Amino acid sequence: MMKKMTKSQNNRVLTGALAGIAEYFGIDPTIARVAFVFSCFFLEGAPILLYVLLAVLMPKAGSSKQTYEKTYTHSTNGQPKQAESTSDDAWSDF
Repeated sequence: MMKKMTKSQNNRVLTGALAGIAEYFGIDPTIARVAFVFSCFFLEGAPILLYVLLAVLMPKAGSSKQTYEKTYTHSTNGQPKQAESTSDDAWSDF
């Protein structure tokens, strides 16, 4: 299975993009964040634009279409969910 670069869901500070890059390359997320801060100083803020692009374009972990279809079909078993019936007494609070 091919490894995909996705935003981190368990080690995020802002959007999870830097932690996702760190997870992809197998390094500590703190190292990726420190490298990003230093690169912002040395490259005069250009990495900030790259970060914004990554935050917008990188998918969240587990947000693929296959995951959605698998979750939806397993949770509903192909049947529509039935509404729960309520009694008239349930509305007496309003």
